Amino acid sequence: MRGATILKASDDKTRALNKHTLLAFSGEAGDTVQFAEYIQRNAQLYSMRNESDLSPSGLAHFVRGELATSLRSRKPYNVNLLMGGVDPITGKPSLYWLDYLASLADVPYAAHGYAQYYCLSILDKHHHPDITLHQGIKILTMCTDELKRRLPIDFKGMVVKAVKADGIRQTERGFPASSGRSVQKPGQRESRAVSLQPAQSISGHLSRHECYVSIVSPATLRWFGHLYC
Repeated sequence: MRGATILKASDDKTRALNKHTLLAFSGEAGDTVQFAEYIQRNAQLYSMRNESDLSPSGLAHFVRGELATSLRSRKPYNVNLLMGGVDPITGKPSLYWLDYLASLADVPYAAHGYAQYYCLSILDKHHHPDITLHQGIKILTMCTDELKRRLPIDFKGMVVKAVKADGIRQTERGFPASSGRSVQKPGQRESRAVSLQPAQSISGHLSRHECYVSIVSPATLRWFGHLYC
């Protein structure tokens, strides 16, 4: 009987489309990287031609159109996506859920893959419109702990990225999933987006176990997070 095999512990399954929008992906290995880089380059080309960046909403609808076109070709992309960011004009955050069938939804939180079977109930119970960053980190930690208990995956740590209106930066790396550490002290409020991603990828018998969870708060804190397993 085959088990899980970790081939790479530093695979980053996110791409920065511009300085305020981040794309996360899962699916077939070749399709995901090729499609994500195709979207990234088109977003950068638009910025160069027009001297302005597309909003997260505009990018989400562009990605949805490309997936719909691919779906009607002989070799469609098998990718599932989460896209989050902050609108540079309005300062409003947003999170978009997309799948390989070109479905698009603006959601407060989302999950793809096996994570949805274990984490959506946690997100549904604990998420609320006025969630703070510290509370959001605690919810994501609860999700990782649940996945550690119920999935045969060894979490080595997570990569944390902050997405703000003025840029995307990696704020923390490699802390244990159950450590409870956060990138911001409780009580501090700042408009930002945060993504959490365990620094590993799984292949072998569990090669289809790529999954991630996302949260977004439309209140004062305005952030989104996602994690892979």
